[in-house]
Amino acid sequence: MNRTLDLATSFAATVARLGGGLRVERLGPRPALPLELYEFEGCPYCRKVREALTVLDLEALIHPCPKGGSRFRTLVRERGGKEQFPYLVDPNTGKAMYESSEIVRYLFAEYGAGSVPFLYGFAPLVDVTAGLASAWRLGAGVWAEPSKAPEQPLELWSFEASPFCRLVREVLCTLELPYRLHNVGKGSPSREAFVERAGKMQVPYLADPNTQIEMFESESSGRRGATPTRRATEP
Repeated sequence: MNRTLDLATSFAATVARLGGGLRVERLGPRPALPLELYEFEGCPYCRKVREALTVLDLEALIHPCPKGGSRFRTLVRERGGKEQFPYLVDPNTGKAMYESSEIVRYLFAEYGAGSVPFLYGFAPLVDVTAGLASAWRLGAGVWAEPSKAPEQPLELWSFEASPFCRLVREVLCTLELPYRLHNVGKGSPSREAFVERAGKMQVPYLADPNTQIEMFESESSGRRGATPTRRATEP
């Protein structure tokens, strides 16, 4: 897919979801440990959970599970009994669960104001618009491609509604590259710390501890062999 079409369909996906996953809502208690999410980018049900993570300003370790992938899908079957996605594990409470609507309710109850906002909780609206958003991306972030497993998970600063961040997440998913997701939606209290680290408020921002490379720009981050825009300082 050429760059222009890639961006156009990614913007269309954001519009289809009515901007879901753009802005932080009222927050509740903060978890001590990051959540763990097994999912794949092209799945509309996984999208619902990722939106909730952005809205609640939650960090998560993402284990991409695209179709045809072998790196994490078997772990889900071993832990939960079946290969169904999304699958959330919360090490703070010991909870592990399937079913996107149940996960969203749990997240807002545990880490939000309690009730789920209409845009994320009215199932008929959410399911239809999430499905349309996935359809716009023409199967991107659905199927696995061969890749080399990193020794350490990558780190990505992102928010769900960003069309540019979506392109990077799709590549990470396709290559089954695990990553620590740092959500920095509009109004996020996490933005200040991110700006101190990166120098400006711009996402996506990808950091690879395996190569000590850090970069902005979705076109570079989502392309193997790209030239980094910033190199991390050696410790």
